[in-house]
Order: sequence, then C-alpha cells, then structure tokens
Amino acid sequence: MTITPRLPAPGEAKRGADGYLTYLLRQASAAVRLAMERELADLAVTPPQFSALTMLMAYGELSNAELARLTLQTPQTVSVIIGNLERRGMVVKRPDHGNGRILRLVITTDGRRLAEKCKVRADRIEALLQTRLKPATERAVREWLAALARDLPQDD
Repeated sequence: MTITPRLPAPGEAKRGADGYLTYLLRQASAAVRLAMERELADLAVTPPQFSALTMLMAYGELSNAELARLTLQTPQTVSVIIGNLERRGMVVKRPDHGNGRILRLVITTDGRRLAEKCKVRADRIEALLQTRLKPATERAVREWLAALARDLPQDD
C-alpha cells in the first residue's frame, strides 16, 4: 500500500512565503476570485460580469475591445459577458457617433443598481484583504502590483 504524503495547504511550504512569486500571485488571485464568486452568487453575477459593470460605471461608454482590455478578458469572452448582461437589461449597445461599425456598451440604470449591490459585497472582501496590512504596507503592495502590470511585457 502506497501512502500519499499530505499536500501542503495554502500558506505552507512552497504554497507559503518560500514559494515562487508567480505561484503565490496565482494562488492569491484564485482565492480572491472564489471569494468573489461566493459573495456574488445570490445576485447571479460572476466576477467578470461585475468587472465589466464596474468598468462601464467608471469609464462610461466603451467598445467591446476597450472593455476587454480593461477587464483583462478576450474580446470573445467579453461578447459573451455582455450578451448575458444585455439579456438581463443591465447593458445596452448603441452605435458609435464617429464610426457606425463600432457599438458602444452603455450601463443601464438597472445595471448601475446591480453594480452597487455587487460593490457592497466586493468591499467586504477588500476590507478582509486590508485587515492584515498596515496602511504603508498596503500602499507598497498596491504600487508593486500596479508596477508589475505596467512593466511586464504585454501583447497589446
């Protein structure tokens, strides 16, 4: 009989402070995504849908391609996300004034209401993330994460 060793839990061994940064970032991202999925489930909203609504609230009317870049999704995935939100009346499309081939995505009043409900839940997760950080450390982490996104090679 072969005994399988116990796998380390998050925070242990290579899944802890001695692990690769790339793995730790992915592990943290997966944990945050799961927490968001659970928080948003009863609203029937996925984290990518919430991200799309949030970006439309923050930046106004966007093309599918612009929204894809902002939400870190492919244009094809954003099309599916928007299709689902559109069927629920959260988003509408309208022709771009300068280029009739481009459709602008517009968040509706119902979409804003839903996004605000989602934000209350997302804020709970944000607060949980902040509980273990002193303000100066939190600022340093935010700056480091933003620098990674800015400085690492990207496809666009």
